[in-house]
Amino acid sequence: MQLEIARQFAAQSLSDVNPRNPLVGLSSSMQNINALIAKLANNNATVLITGESGTGKELAARAIHDLSARLERPFVPVNCGAIPEELLESELFGHVRGAFTGALNARQGRFQLAHGGTLFLDEIGEMSPKLQVKLLRVLQEQQFEPVGSDHPVQVDVRVVAATNRDLRMAVREGKFREDLFYRLNVLPLELPSLREREGDIPLLIRYFLQLHGGRKGKPVLRVEAETLEILEKYSWPGNVRELENLVERLVVLNEDGTIRATDLPDYVVHNSLPQHHHGGQVVLPLEGVDLDAFLERIENGFIQQALKRTHGNKTTAAELLHLNRTTFIERLRKKGMLQTMRRLPAAAQPSAQEVANQQFEGEPNFTSWNSLSATFMESQGLTDVTV
Repeated sequence: MQLEIARQFAAQSLSDVNPRNPLVGLSSSMQNINALIAKLANNNATVLITGESGTGKELAARAIHDLSARLERPFVPVNCGAIPEELLESELFGHVRGAFTGALNARQGRFQLAHGGTLFLDEIGEMSPKLQVKLLRVLQEQQFEPVGSDHPVQVDVRVVAATNRDLRMAVREGKFREDLFYRLNVLPLELPSLREREGDIPLLIRYFLQLHGGRKGKPVLRVEAETLEILEKYSWPGNVRELENLVERLVVLNEDGTIRATDLPDYVVHNSLPQHHHGGQVVLPLEGVDLDAFLERIENGFIQQALKRTHGNKTTAAELLHLNRTTFIERLRKKGMLQTMRRLPAAAQPSAQEVANQQFEGEPNFTSWNSLSATFMESQGLTDVTV
């Protein structure tokens, strides 16, 4: 039996996707994101987009620009993590002739190129402290001095920044300026991971099949039901970017118009099997994983569940996590949760959503990784396989 991809979205096609907001998804989380983007668009305040790698932060930034009054002006992206520190200042602010060895001619920076439009600063967490100071001044005064110049340049630029790092933790560790963080975080936008977007995987697969199939002259592709089931069960650690790359690969290699389970990479098939097939071991994706961020999410998930189950009772929550109360209170304090809970009225108990909305901070400290991670992944509907 075969199943055309996204059977519940049979009427969906590329023409239905808003070209000014190409974030594809009908899940409640994505509907909320698209509604928020529409609100953020016609506002000149800075936006800080957060989320895991591959969730579509640049697409969200482009959507904010394309839905704004700056649409006809430039959208200029800069990857702060891909440009060496000694070159990034000139890249952003430009330089005058003779400013440094090799500066044979004056050059405009990205801020000047984005005048009247939007400057997208990706991986903002990788910026050096020196440049953070200069960026803060630009955001506050809308002017800067090119490298080697003492004449200020006035610009009209909206800045949208993005990071997959926890900037609050970076502030606490002294790696990111607190004043710059708050200046960037005027309008926060947190993108959900693909595993949090229930029902969106079939739609995204259909979208990417049409997109890459059309580009490669293979517009009609079908996916067997078993194949779709495997793809929906896979945890997608690389999020939408990983899904798109896999679909493009399947389109290129396909010869008969049907995608079968045997066409899928082993790591996808194995990662989609129940835990007992693999002895409870955790998968290391082929592209690697941000271990600190993953452990942080596991710890935060357990704390949220413990507080929800105990209606905010810290003593009982600590017992559920096999921690003594003092240790648990200290962990809540480091994460900034303790002060928030103290501000609540005595009779009020934090809801699950309120707990989930807190910005958690702190270092993970697990004594039983295998059992904790396996329990967390099972509770979140994730799967695991051997490396």
